[in-house]
This record gives sequence, structure tokens and C-alpha cells, in this order.
Amino acid sequence: MRHFVVLAAPILAMVCSAAPALSQTPARAPAAVGAGMQPLPLPGQTRVLTMGEAERLLIERNLTVIAAQRGIDIARAQRLVASSLPPAQLSVSNMPGEFNETQRNGIRGARFHGPDNNVNVGLQVLVELGGKRELRTRYANENIAVAEAQVLDALRNQIFALRQNFIAALAARANLEVALANRGSLDRTEALLRRQLQDGALPEGDLLRFQASRVPFEADVTTAAQAYAAAVAQVAVSLALDAAASVRAPGPSRDPMRVALPALAIDVRGRFDTVPDIGVSRGTLGDAVQSRADVVVASRQASAAGANTSLTEAQRWRDVTVNGGWGRTRLSQDLPNSEQPLIASNQFTLGLSVPLFTSRITRGNIGAAQGQQAQSEAQAQNALLQARADFATAWSAYEQARALLRLYTGGALSRAELAYRSSEQAYLAGGRNLLDVLDALRTLNATRVAANNARAQYLTALAQLEFATGVGGLSPRL
Repeated sequence: MRHFVVLAAPILAMVCSAAPALSQTPARAPAAVGAGMQPLPLPGQTRVLTMGEAERLLIERNLTVIAAQRGIDIARAQRLVASSLPPAQLSVSNMPGEFNETQRNGIRGARFHGPDNNVNVGLQVLVELGGKRELRTRYANENIAVAEAQVLDALRNQIFALRQNFIAALAARANLEVALANRGSLDRTEALLRRQLQDGALPEGDLLRFQASRVPFEADVTTAAQAYAAAVAQVAVSLALDAAASVRAPGPSRDPMRVALPALAIDVRGRFDTVPDIGVSRGTLGDAVQSRADVVVASRQASAAGANTSLTEAQRWRDVTVNGGWGRTRLSQDLPNSEQPLIASNQFTLGLSVPLFTSRITRGNIGAAQGQQAQSEAQAQNALLQARADFATAWSAYEQARALLRLYTGGALSRAELAYRSSEQAYLAGGRNLLDVLDALRTLNATRVAANNARAQYLTALAQLEFATGVGGLSPRL
């Protein structure tokens, strides 16, 4: 924008010489289009994207949010495991062969047996005591609640990042719109100079000097276009879009003095000049901080840690393992002098086992679980305090941005425009010198740039306030 001041001298000189002609044929003012909504001559098939569409795409495509959603699937699968009974164990064994050993290490009577000659079947069941299954299920449910809150927190962070990038892109777009509008004004001025040159009212050297003075302005267009391309690329990352997607690149400009705009995958649109009000008191927002997603995550993690402590304390109840079995063998069972030969032997077994010497292990596990619970509770309190600090910072930034924006929308910008027009007309009438007009133009340009910065700062402050409080609807959809 600072190069625009350098061009003022030939422009004002042109206006002075053409003032009578212009006064005879007043031009109709085009319909005003808000900043951030003006069409840009972008090459290729550029996709137009608004803030609302970008947020919908983020929910569907953002990879961080998708990864967080998979965490819920994991937690639900773990609950299925935790709520199941300990699996019983079935065992089947068989003796496929045998041999006898003599006193001199000789082997006699070796033989092999079929599978149906002897078989042993056993069943082992773990009987949990102390309500461990219910406590495991409760712990798993707490982890599901944590995973769900983490999805909301991931969405909150990604939405805020998207809004920051989108507002930055709109600000860069507004600067590009100004640069392109100024270039259009220069085009019209140059066309008027050419007509004067053809009529002999202007020396050729003045036209050449004017054309040479356009080079810095085209550099400003390049800078603004590059800033817009970089901001748009960051928006594309949040939406899992390829910022380097294949689009038709701009060909070389026929005019060597003109800079072509880059090919972009998306073109953001939004009412950058909007000045919304939150309509909510500071106290209401302060009370809502405790429901912020990351605060809820920390609180649920502390609750899950408490459930884990209860589960660990239930280990004081020692689980019992019950073993049952049945064995059948058809090997020779004849007893001496038996009147009825036996053909098979069946045996039933029942066992009970209890782990011993587990008190030290149990006390250690309980101590670790209690320490983790206390740690999670401290982290939850810290998360709430940090959220309160974030809210205080965001509210201060909001008030400062609102006051600064009111300074410009309350008359500073209109006064700068009025001062410039007054100085320009006084110069045309011979009552002011060129330095006064240039100084007024410099002030107007600086005020316009500052007003754009104030708008971006205010919109960002609203997005930050919504991010800090977790209250939806504070940031405008533009």
C-alpha cells in the first residue's frame, strides 16, 4: 500500500487536466460489494468456499477429528471385553502309548493306544469375587465418556484453527481486493493519459513516467496474492484438501507490466466488514468455562481414575479357580481273582485353588491407583484454572479489539476519507499544494489498512472468545 502514494502525483495531475471533461460526463458508481466478497480474476476451476461450508467439511474430513472418533470405537470395544466373564478353559488329553522298564533298563511290553482307549477332559473356571466385573464395566464406561469428550475437544481446537486461518485468508483477500481495485484505477488513468497523448495535450515522457511508476504497485499485487495463496493453503490443510491440487496455471500475461494471479484450489468468501456483537455478558461466559471440552476431558479422566481405584481395591478379594475333570481309560484293569473282568475305569475330579501371598502386590497396586487418581484430580483443577485464565485473556482481547474497531467505524475512517476529498478538491481549485493532498492520501491509506487490521483482530477475538469459553455462536459465520 505504501507504493500507492508514489503514484498520486501523476494521477492528481491527470485529474487536474481532465477535471472539466469528467465533470461533464459523471460516471455511475458501481454497486458496492463488501470486502471479502468481491470476485477475483483467479485462473482455473477454483472452488468457492464460505465459512459455514468450511466448518461442515472440517467435521467430515479433518483427520485429527477422525482420529479422535476412532478413539470412541476403541473404548467401546474395550468395554465389550471388560464386561465379559473370565473365559472358562477346557482341556482334553490322551495317552497315545506306554512301555515297561525292567531293572536292567530294558524295555518290555511297549504298545500304542488308540484315541478312544483313554481320554481325560478338564474344565477350569475362574470365579471373581468383590464385584470386579461390574467395576471393570464402570471403568470402561468412564473411558468411553473420556473418548467422547476428547472428540469434542479435538473438534473445538480444529474449528478454532480453521477460523483463525479463514479470517487470515479473508484479510489477505481484502488486501488483494484493494490492490486489484487500485490497479483498475491505474488502468483507467493510463487509458485517459493515452487519449490525451493522442490529442497532443500530454507529452510522451509523462506517460512513460506513469507506466514506470506502476512497477512497485504490481509488486504489491504480487505480495498480496502470495499472502492470500499461503493463507488459503492453511485453510485447505484443516479440511484435508490438497492445496497443490492440479488446476490450470495462469499463462504469461500479454502485458509485461501486469502480474498474473496464482492458480488456487479454493477461493474463500465472507463478509469481512461485518461487525457482530456477542450479546452475552461476561459473567455468563465465565460460568460456562467449566463446561469447556478440555475441562470436561480432565474431569472425566479424574472420574475414570476413581473407577480404576475402586477396581484395584477389589483385588483384596482373592479370586477362586475351580477345576473339574473326568477321565476314562480302557487299559487293562483286571484284578487278581476277579470274577468279572473290568474293561474301563472312570474317574471324576474336583479342585479348588486360591492365590497366596498377594497382600503386598495388592497394596502396591492400590497405592499406584490412588496416586494416579490424585494426579488426575490435580490435573482437572489445573485445567479449570487454565480455562479461566484463557477466558480472562480472551475477554480482554475482545474488549480491546472492540474498542479499536469502534474507533475506526465510529468516524475515523470516514473523517480520513472526507479529509482526503477536501484536500483533493482544494488542490484542484488551487487552494492547496500537492504535499497537502499526498499527506491526506497517506493518512487515508494508513487508516484503511488499520481498519482492515482492526476488523481481522475483532473477528479473531470473537473466535478466540468462543474457543476459550466453549460457548457456540460467538464467532460469526461471515
